[in-house]
Order: sequence, then C-alpha cells, then structure tokens
Amino acid sequence: MALGAEWGLRWLRSHGGYRKQEGQRQRGQGTPIWALPRAKKRLLWQLLLTAFGFLGLYLYGLRSLRSLEVFIPMGICPRATMPLLRDNFTGVLQHWARPEVLTCTSWAAPIIWDGTFDPQIAEQEARRQNLTIGLTVFAVGRYLEKYLEHFLDSAEQHFMVGQSVVYYVFTDRPEAVPYMTLGQGRVLRVERVQQENRWQDVSMARMRTLHEALGGQLGQEADYVFCLDVDQHFTSNFGPETLADLVAQLHAWHYHWPRWLLPYERDKRSAAALSFGEGDFYYHAALFGGSVAALRKLTAHCALGQQLDRERGVEAIWHDESHLNKFFWLYKPTKVLSPEFCWDLKIGWRTEIHTPRLLWEPKEYTLVRN
Repeated sequence: MALGAEWGLRWLRSHGGYRKQEGQRQRGQGTPIWALPRAKKRLLWQLLLTAFGFLGLYLYGLRSLRSLEVFIPMGICPRATMPLLRDNFTGVLQHWARPEVLTCTSWAAPIIWDGTFDPQIAEQEARRQNLTIGLTVFAVGRYLEKYLEHFLDSAEQHFMVGQSVVYYVFTDRPEAVPYMTLGQGRVLRVERVQQENRWQDVSMARMRTLHEALGGQLGQEADYVFCLDVDQHFTSNFGPETLADLVAQLHAWHYHWPRWLLPYERDKRSAAALSFGEGDFYYHAALFGGSVAALRKLTAHCALGQQLDRERGVEAIWHDESHLNKFFWLYKPTKVLSPEFCWDLKIGWRTEIHTPRLLWEPKEYTLVRN
C-alpha cells in the first residue's frame, strides 16, 4: 500500500497540471501555434509541406513533385523466396541482376524487369510449345484514325517476333481499318462493335466484348491473349517472357506509391471498392493478359461488377480499371510486368527503367473523345 501511495503521489506531481491545461484548452486558452517552441514549429511545417507535396503529386502529377517519388523504396525480394521463383518460359529468374527494384510479390509471383530473364530461352520455349498468341485492341471513333495504324505497325516489329500471332481489332468501322502486310504466321481479324454515346461506356463495354470473343473464335485460335489500349506503341521486343496464366501490369504512374495513396475505388456501393487495408499494387488496364480460361474469368468478373454498379446507380472512378484492380486483389496474378513494359515518357527519366517495351502516345482527349 505504501508503494502504491508513493507512486500515486509521483504521478500527481508530474501530471498535476493536466486538468488545468485541459480546462484552458476547453476555454480556448491553449497554446497557439505561433507560441510553440521553434523545434516544434519546424516539425509542424515539415509535416504540412510533406502533406501538401503528396497532395499535389496525387492530384496533379507535377513533374517537379513526381521526381521525389524515386526516394520511396519499392522493397526487395526476400532471399529465401528467390530460389523458389521459376518462370514457365525463362526458367530460373536472375533476381540478383536488379537489386534496386522489387522482383517478386508477397505471393511469390515474379515481377519481370529487363535483365532478369533470358529472352532466347523464352522464345525457344514458346516455339517448342507451338503457341499462338492473341493481341486484342479496341479502335472506336477517332481512336482508329489517330492511333491504330502506328500501333499495328509497331506490333509487327516488336510483339512476339517469330511467333504465331492473331490480331483482333474491335471497331465500329471495320472498313476504315488500314491494310497491313503481316509476317508469316500472323493474322489480322476485324470485329465490329457498337459505338457508345460516352467514351467511358466504350472503355467499360470492352470487358463484356472480350468475354464473348474469348468464348468464340479468339478463344479457339489463341493459347494466350494480351489485351491492350490502342493509344500506345511498341518500341522494343515484347516476347514470350511476358506469358503466364494471369498477367498484370504495374501502372507506370503509381508503382512507387504507398498503398494508401493508390487510386482504388473507395465508394463502398461499387463492386470495385477496396478498403484502405486492401490492395497490393495498382495495375494498369492498358495491358493485361493470360490464358484464355483465366481471361474468361477476369472479364466475366469485371463485366458483372460494372452491371451491378449500373443497377446501383454508381460508376467506379477509373471505370474498368477499377474493376480490374479489384479482380487482381481477389485473384492474384501469376506474373507481374514491371513499368518497363508500359511506360509514359511524361514521367521523366528513371534509373530503373532500362528498356521500355511500350510507350504511351500523347493523350489528346479533346480530339479523340469528342
């Protein structure tokens, strides 16, 4: 009892002013910001400037602010995991070749960076399996004239060179698709789709269209399929090292960001919603792929989610991309492509980006969306 009383007296002496201070704060007599000690004021300003900096980065993507994101660590692949990671097309991946970047996920899927694989082994394995790779692209409205020909021409130079390829162009004007001279074992098919009233509806309708196509001729012709946006072009070899059952692409604008800053759908009414404790990476809907069966599951999930949103009167913030990210949270990709495979030059120079495979075209939205 004596020991307890002594401890109580010490506590009252050290905290005796608490109630008095609390009463002052309740009466508006607390210490104002300008009266804080200099060290505390400096810390407060640093916190405020950091918060505003991240806010500007998040909202506006200013290059001067974005240059700071290179200091956000990506993490490293645990040494215990590295020997376990094998790729169907490249064998054992060379994670030690890229120690400055994250080369695996927490569920032991590889993240493919330049230098971590042998492209010749991948090409030989794809030919040994006698694979046909599908490449789908939507060119609706003015996107057709603006981007399609450059996209297809660059694909002929760099996409799955030496492999059997079937291109599927979905458009509202099949007669306007440019004539292309294709390499041996490469075929171009054109499918008519309906023009939508809004560009958002064009974007969201593709999941339903892809699901139907994968259940038809495309699914019978191709072993693996990649689904790409048309407003980009290939600049370097995009080969079988990218193939897997379910392939996701790290978004070039978000791969350094902490999870709480990623632009997931947060409206709980939406089928695409993720809470602040959910999500792994932010994936880009401009490039995803996989086996026919896996993509059938992906497109069915996203199409259903969009239908549920329409019935509830809501629309995900990034449309089909929001639903894609929800799917990849629930069903983890078996391979993740680094930002090198789909890069935007507007971001600026990055030491970890060695060889971009796809580059974004300038986004002339006022021209192509009106």
